[in-house]
Amino acid sequence: MANIGFDAKRAFHNFSGLGNYSRALISAMSIFYEDNDYYLYTPDYKENPLFSFAEKGNIYIRKPHGITAPVPSLWRSKGISSDLKRDRIDIFHGLSGELPAMPSRTRSVVTIHDVIFMRYPEYYKSMDRRIYEYKFRSACKKADIIIAISRQTADDIIKYLGADHRKIEIVYQGCDKEFYGKPSEKQKAEIKAKYSLPDKFILNVGTIEERKNLANIVRAMKNTPEEYCLVAVGRATPYIAKVKQAIAECGMEKRVKMIHDADFRDFPSIYGLAVCATYISRFEGFGIPVLEALNCGTPIITSNISSMPEAGGDAAVYVDPNNIGEINAAINMVLNSPTARESMIKKGYMHAENFREEKVAGNIYDIYNKLL
Repeated sequence: MANIGFDAKRAFHNFSGLGNYSRALISAMSIFYEDNDYYLYTPDYKENPLFSFAEKGNIYIRKPHGITAPVPSLWRSKGISSDLKRDRIDIFHGLSGELPAMPSRTRSVVTIHDVIFMRYPEYYKSMDRRIYEYKFRSACKKADIIIAISRQTADDIIKYLGADHRKIEIVYQGCDKEFYGKPSEKQKAEIKAKYSLPDKFILNVGTIEERKNLANIVRAMKNTPEEYCLVAVGRATPYIAKVKQAIAECGMEKRVKMIHDADFRDFPSIYGLAVCATYISRFEGFGIPVLEALNCGTPIITSNISSMPEAGGDAAVYVDPNNIGEINAAINMVLNSPTARESMIKKGYMHAENFREEKVAGNIYDIYNKLL
């Protein structure tokens, strides 16, 4: 039995990629390795149905207190050390590229998801880049083991952060178990009505930011059958202005629907209603929406670069994210070929089995055992 601590800020404060990763991993560890006690260190938070992962008997939540409590960021980096010592934490796992000051008895693991801010600095503010680089370099030096979520990320950690390759372990992440079950026709009908979804649509899930490349998907959709719409689900950023410009230039005003506030629990039904999905980002550390689509039986078209081939295996169709004609041809092929769609669905279910929560948890626990 061990006491495992997690930097759980993202689990309670982030409702997309890093938050989903944190919640899924904490939940899986507490279920499959229930003899351990798990301590979640997080600033204050508001209750949310997604936080049911923390209701298990072997999970304990710790919030800021003491002299550093008024400044949560200071508590997370410095003040937390006394809490780790008090809770006799054997291993502390930073789930999003950060590690605090720690007692000498506590071993450390950090997960690095990507270093896109160094590979594509133009997508980030200068101050944000400096902060991320400082935190990530510091964490890589402190950590006993660095977890990279893909081979691509492992290579980038070595190249851009100068990390010791001997400390790096690759553990692919999975997607939330919400996507494992198949929504009923009744559930899908309710979700279709809730969001006023069209009868036939291609789905794109992900923050609407430049790297995710939604404008090129809009342009590729122009030369697809008119009965198919594009539904984009994700938080808006200033890049949305470029997307709207592409929509106007292509005369796609009636064929594009954007949803910025979808309930995460509705995502499996939204995927299930889509004819196919796209996730044609210019770069990703991994690409969880690819796995989400595969688990939902939704054919997926994704990029042929970075980590996407690792996520999609032989189940996805791959395209150059900068080649609009290639994206268009792939969409039309999937729309027009029931045989191709059926093959992609079958391969998708098989490939997704490699990323189920029990397998991910087992790989993480093997790493913990090396340190205990």
